[in-house]
Amino acid sequence: MISKTFRALALATAAAAASACGGDSKTSAADSTGAPTLRVALLTPGPISDKSWNGGAYDGLTALRDSLGAQISHIQTKTPAEFEENFRQYGAQGYTVVVGHGFEFQDAATRVAPSYPKTNYIVTSGRVTGPNLAGVAFLFEEASYQAGMIAGAVTKTNKLGLIAGTELPPVKASFEAFARGAKAVNPKVEVITSYIGNWDDVSAGKEQALAQIARGVDIIFQNADAAGLGIFQAAKEKKVYAFGTNANQNAVAPDVILGSVVIDLPKAFMLLGREVQSGAFKGRVISLGVKEDVVRLVLNPALSAVIPATAMAASDSVGTLLRTGTFDALKDLTVAADSAKPIAPAK
Repeated sequence: MISKTFRALALATAAAAASACGGDSKTSAADSTGAPTLRVALLTPGPISDKSWNGGAYDGLTALRDSLGAQISHIQTKTPAEFEENFRQYGAQGYTVVVGHGFEFQDAATRVAPSYPKTNYIVTSGRVTGPNLAGVAFLFEEASYQAGMIAGAVTKTNKLGLIAGTELPPVKASFEAFARGAKAVNPKVEVITSYIGNWDDVSAGKEQALAQIARGVDIIFQNADAAGLGIFQAAKEKKVYAFGTNANQNAVAPDVILGSVVIDLPKAFMLLGREVQSGAFKGRVISLGVKEDVVRLVLNPALSAVIPATAMAASDSVGTLLRTGTFDALKDLTVAADSAKPIAPAK
């Protein structure tokens, strides 16, 4: 078992290495405007090589370095104990912002934030709040509904597959939204849902996809991070379609990916970073969706001929309503995803 002392040393080393990567005038005590330098740490639950959820967050982290002169550090964590330990280590080191990238970081952030009131803790896909703690609720279900509309119009078998790493509330909300969108244009649609049990196993992702395809599924909406790469492999082999998620994955498998439900994590990170740097940050739930142009459906132009024009027009119409805040069919899903409570003021 690795000792806490060793982990602390490793974390400090990682932080120093990350700072060194940006070792130019940007990482001095203040930037050219006189604003204090941000020190931003990112905890991800999986590898940043996934071309999806974790990779997008790391792109957001480097955007803060390149655009705001932030000193950055990143570490991949696996267990709730590691979540809390690394939150505490970064707080003790005086980081300005620590981001726990995922719904599963909520409990650890809630416990740690009051102990380090000068550090701002942010949990993505979370709804925890406190004086120095914010949850960023990505309204992923909005563009997922639009993707479902496309899938419902394209399917030939009327069987759609949903595959995710684990059964998290935001994932379930997006799956329900996708199903609603599909059934809005094609009431005959049947949805088959599977969970892999983790977010990293490419082979397991492929196996789940092959099992669904064997049951007649011809379009798969996946939210599985690195394991999603296996789903794309199965789709290519069996010549069915899929959707990318979190990042724009259209280029990963352009012959099978109809489109991607994208969370523009660099844009989200920049919005948060500027707020912190200006001194305006306050703990709250920050909702970012289609209206803020942080969540969007990006269709794959290589497969545009596959999608009926009427389905594209219907999806675009929903997009217009989402941007104006007048689409009400998903409000219950946003409420259902809110499972956290505010924490006591920091001491």
